[in-house]
Amino acid sequence: MDGASIQLVLALLLALQAKHFLCDGPLQSRAMIAAKGNYGAALGLVHAGLHGFGSLLVLWGFGLGIGWATGLAAAEALVHYHLDHGKERLVRAMGWTPRQTQFWWALGLDQALHQASYLAIAAAFAALA
Repeated sequence: MDGASIQLVLALLLALQAKHFLCDGPLQSRAMIAAKGNYGAALGLVHAGLHGFGSLLVLWGFGLGIGWATGLAAAEALVHYHLDHGKERLVRAMGWTPRQTQFWWALGLDQALHQASYLAIAAAFAALA
């Protein structure tokens, strides 16, 4: 991979991280957060769908064909949903609150796994672009 290609993949990662901030920050309501622990809850699905749609826009904006972009974005939404659900179920089952270190470990692991999914997307993008 040449320098321009590496720069493009790094720019894609940065765009996916910015998308993640927007969808997990300003675009996420308290009701979405509360719904994550209830499998199949509409607002948890909406939250994951926002992530998928954002990833679709990013990937398409970086020139990936709409078919591949849609497939990767759908996979990211599915992974995102299950990571959030699993983290929330663990936190609830253990009774952890933001006042406890374990809550922050669980949140940190959740966020690290989301970022790992973006590395996988970037690797797929590099192979497909």
